[in-house]
Amino acid sequence: MIAGFAAGGVLVGLIGCKTTGEPSREADPAFAREVVTYPSREPPGTIIIDPGSHFLYLVQGGGQAIRYGVGVGGEGFGWSGLATVHAKQEWPDWYPPAEMLQRKPELREHMAQLQSGLGMVGGPENPIGARALYLWQGNKDTLYRIHGTNEPWTIGHNVSSGCIRLTNDDVVDLYNLTPVGTNVVVLATATPAAVTQ
Repeated sequence: MIAGFAAGGVLVGLIGCKTTGEPSREADPAFAREVVTYPSREPPGTIIIDPGSHFLYLVQGGGQAIRYGVGVGGEGFGWSGLATVHAKQEWPDWYPPAEMLQRKPELREHMAQLQSGLGMVGGPENPIGARALYLWQGNKDTLYRIHGTNEPWTIGHNVSSGCIRLTNDDVVDLYNLTPVGTNVVVLATATPAAVTQ
């Protein structure tokens, strides 16, 4: 008997056991978008990215910010500094780097020859998600991106590729609140110890 009553009414067996089943495909609620107290010297409208804590802050007035949970790819730890949002795009196309196509050859079946090379047309199946913000320093592309994801369970984690990813709902919200020219501060952080998928 796994769980039940023995003679005399005493409960025996496994109590409170649960199977783990499939891992959640939803974002961790600890990384849900919310308004938080966030004193900052930066003016309202500035984006501050803290890759080490897996949060992005959109500074508001009165010592508050909208805090978004983020997933951080290897590229997200590789650059820090000041930038501006140079361009924004809805449902951006995705152009994986050659190294990624070598590492994951199965991606090629989802690629097509697009205007700027081999890539995937923007849309719900595209890993770049619903929106992207492209960060530049002066007239130079930093190659650092803030983008959505079709893998919300990666929010709050270090992931194998990409820069800074938000849920699609959150990146749409940020996109709508962020004009081109917005200042972005990316805080320096230590290199992550582990990557999860």
